[in-house]
Amino acid sequence: MSRIVIREGESFERALKRFKKKVQTDRVLSEVRRRRFFEKPSVIRKRKKATKLRKSRRKTRKSQRERF
Repeated sequence: MSRIVIREGESFERALKRFKKKVQTDRVLSEVRRRRFFEKPSVIRKRKKATKLRKSRRKTRKSQRERF
């Protein structure tokens, strides 16, 4: 759970900005969006496989560019 302590003399807007930044870095919202609907285990495996494939393709393209 993301939590901040409001400093003495700190405005509400500044504290809210720090809280939003903290939530973003903790990836709370992305986790909530991901868990919003149930995903079948097969869909999860398919999504992870596609992500892994995309990353490996990027890596091979990058390494090929460095050679030339």
